[in-house]
Amino acid sequence: MNWPPEHSAVLRELRARGMSYTAIADTINARFNTAYTRNAALGRAQRMGLGALERPEPSLPGYLDPPRPSLMPEPLGAGRLREVRVDPRTDLLRGPDIFTGRVEMPVLRCAEVAPRHLSLLELDCGDCRYPYGGDADGESITFCGHPRRPGSRYCTPHFHLTRDLRSSAKPVLSDAWLAAIGLA
Repeated sequence: MNWPPEHSAVLRELRARGMSYTAIADTINARFNTAYTRNAALGRAQRMGLGALERPEPSLPGYLDPPRPSLMPEPLGAGRLREVRVDPRTDLLRGPDIFTGRVEMPVLRCAEVAPRHLSLLELDCGDCRYPYGGDADGESITFCGHPRRPGSRYCTPHFHLTRDLRSSAKPVLSDAWLAAIGLA
């Protein structure tokens, strides 16, 4: 867009006063009955070689402040490492403490059905979609493949395995397991 010389002169004058580009655009629009935007005024100022305004100091405390020296890591070889005590209720990235106890493996529920181990391409629309495998890297995933229960994606034993509320209401992991992974 071509700016008339009088618009550019007002832009230069208002910029010299230190006004923001939003205020400059509003003033020019009110004076000349135009519809310049902030970005139009900024772009014209850059083409005129006026440059950007100096940014004021941030108004929020701590915004873009450099980190406090007490929180900065010490250089390598600067001495002993400091022990940092962290409140686990506020630190979401804190890992669990070292657990040295012995924990019994939980008994997982299983369905009393021998799967057919079909691949995804071998499944028909009426076959059970309960997955097997895929736990280890490179291990293929197969599916049960038995006839599905009406209204479900799974056969009857797998349906009850995934939907039985009486069995699933009982926690699978014991308090010792929860303590081992840092959740107790």
